[in-house]
Amino acid sequence: MNFTDEEIRNCSATKGDLLVCEGGAGYGRSAIWNKDYDICLQNHIHRLRPIIDGICEYVYHFIYLLKESNQLASVGTAMPGLSANRLKELLLPLPPYEEQRRIVSRLEEAIPYVEQYSKTEETLSLLNVDIRGCLKKSILQEAIQGKLVFQDPNDEPASILLQRIKEEKLRLVKEGKLKKKDVIDSIIYKGDDNKYFEKKGKEVSCIDEEIPFEIPDSWTWTRLSIVADIYTGNSISETEKKLKFTNVTGRYYIGTKDVGFDNKVNYVNGVAIPKQYENDFRIAPNHSILMCIEGGSAGRKIAILNQDVCFGNKLCCFSPFVDMEKYIYYYLQSPSFIDMFNGNKTGIIGGVSIAKVKEILIPIPPKEEMKRIIGKIDEFVASIMSR
Repeated sequence: MNFTDEEIRNCSATKGDLLVCEGGAGYGRSAIWNKDYDICLQNHIHRLRPIIDGICEYVYHFIYLLKESNQLASVGTAMPGLSANRLKELLLPLPPYEEQRRIVSRLEEAIPYVEQYSKTEETLSLLNVDIRGCLKKSILQEAIQGKLVFQDPNDEPASILLQRIKEEKLRLVKEGKLKKKDVIDSIIYKGDDNKYFEKKGKEVSCIDEEIPFEIPDSWTWTRLSIVADIYTGNSISETEKKLKFTNVTGRYYIGTKDVGFDNKVNYVNGVAIPKQYENDFRIAPNHSILMCIEGGSAGRKIAILNQDVCFGNKLCCFSPFVDMEKYIYYYLQSPSFIDMFNGNKTGIIGGVSIAKVKEILIPIPPKEEMKRIIGKIDEFVASIMSR
């Protein structure tokens, strides 16, 4: 940029100058310009030019101390900052010049060790937080591979559970609660060559490459759409929300922001669907699972509902056909599911289509073993999260 002589005189920095930020969240941040060429400064940076060379290092450390001990901000202003007048009036304990040099030299020796300790402490803090999540994922992975609890030969095999699910779906079709096209006759089995095949109607295809791991003989693989009714909700424009659905009496409406992590749902968010509008919305029933399938939280925000709700179009509802919502809830948080889910993400915002979600595989244990798995996971997770 081109500058006038006056701008260069008043707004430039040369080697040895101390630069200090004036306003905003970073007020008081400072640095000594140590390059051999001059620069011009933006008007929210103070320039301190030493009358005697070599004293800015001491002043730099002094300002850092004031900043870290919250003694630097100007008072009586809405936005915290370090005004020129405040900076000029700071009281500075000034030692003899040679002692300044000794102080700065000793600080330069010590600070690298302090920074190294700080990084180690930060890493340890992150590890203490992350280790809980890592342990939980490890337990969930062991569970869905049939390695968490014992297999009882007296348990009915998972194929019996799938047959009951099919019978329940046929009942729902008969009552008009489920469309006939959603009752897909899909069977996944292992052939004589130890490869996995899927039979849909009369068509048989090899799906060996889709199978992520081996499961016990009493278990079986199936698709998520076989064990749960899966669908997305309805969007509401900001205008509609303000005019018709804010601070009214009706069924709670849950958006992506209302589904938290670790099974948390904010039901009382000020948005509800009055009874006269309910037919325009999909309903996620009590005990079903809501999971975000679009955006940065896709596959991460997930919760089991404790009541019927209307919900948004970026959320996916898993409504199990039989009582197995807790198992599905835990499976959707397992590393294997997350890998398959993320492998289907498309677009800039990283969403997964409802069709792709329905096709994701899920390992099904016998019903009684499923109960033992859920009980053991509940026990382990409660223990991990309480520490």
